[in-house]
Amino acid sequence: MARRSLYFVAPGEIEVREEPIPEPAADELLVRTTVSAVSPGTECLVYEGNVPSEMAADANLDALSGSLSYPLNYGYAAVGVVEAVGSEVDPAWLDRRVFAFHPHESHFCATADELHPVPEGIDTEQATLLPTVETAVTLVQDGAPKLGERVVVFGQGPIGLVTTALLGAFPLDRLVTVDYSPARRERSRELGATTSVDPDDLGEALSLPGETGAEEPAGADLTYELSGNPEALDAAVSATGYDGRIVVGSWYGTKPTELDLGGRFHRSRISLSSSQVSTIDPALRGRWDRERRLALAWDRLADLDLDGLLTDRYPITEAPAAYDALSTSTDGTLGTLFSYETGQ
Repeated sequence: MARRSLYFVAPGEIEVREEPIPEPAADELLVRTTVSAVSPGTECLVYEGNVPSEMAADANLDALSGSLSYPLNYGYAAVGVVEAVGSEVDPAWLDRRVFAFHPHESHFCATADELHPVPEGIDTEQATLLPTVETAVTLVQDGAPKLGERVVVFGQGPIGLVTTALLGAFPLDRLVTVDYSPARRERSRELGATTSVDPDDLGEALSLPGETGAEEPAGADLTYELSGNPEALDAAVSATGYDGRIVVGSWYGTKPTELDLGGRFHRSRISLSSSQVSTIDPALRGRWDRERRLALAWDRLADLDLDGLLTDRYPITEAPAAYDALSTSTDGTLGTLFSYETGQ
């Protein structure tokens, strides 16, 4: 038997290669992957050739410690079953369902501390959303929403939708989401958005009077830019009011970003900050570490209704078609899964 591994080999080119199934070292476990999820934003950048090739894929994960240069075996949301263990590993791991931040391939070896047992009550497909939920948890913690604030979220892809679902639990004055897709906007309202609008209608959504009839302070108190579209960052600045905060969770790769900072931004005291799940806000590190955040992400994943986020499924052998569809999609496509059943 051979394992199947997905490689980005050039812009717009995918190969699924057959390779020998690895033998676990003494301290490793062999995992047979059941499904893995595509990160549409990041992986489309890789697929389209819009990433800096010299940059590490993720310096904090051993499986992704190499650069983003081609050929690249990438991905970070694999769920499978432990099939074999090394001589130094507790055999109780055998047959356990596990999650790993690992590239798309049908079999892989990892150490026990790189694997995360899937809790009871979370099904295998649902477990692939763990990185999405962890990222949304980080975004909410970095934005630190306050009682009665007006919040805007640009982009209702998987990360945007989960962020919306988490923000929906806060006692906000208003939670406005922005996306071009009617299907995504509908799902956004179901997950807790007060209103979800096309980008052209955002101004009206932010100018509603308060309950007393008086006009509220202009603009958003807190804005998230999660669309992956560089042009949306300028719109996020425009939507944010005086002394407001913008959290940028999008990664634009090598796409250029132009901002108009010569107008109202100059005197508005708007804070613009980046958020990325590889690190934790220094202000929180005294009480939060990766393990605590992951535990919270598992809890939120179990509680939230995220079934609708997994919209497309492909056998791993059809991966080229999956990325082509993702890169050209203009509809409500959200999460894509690869399956690894025999013969696929």
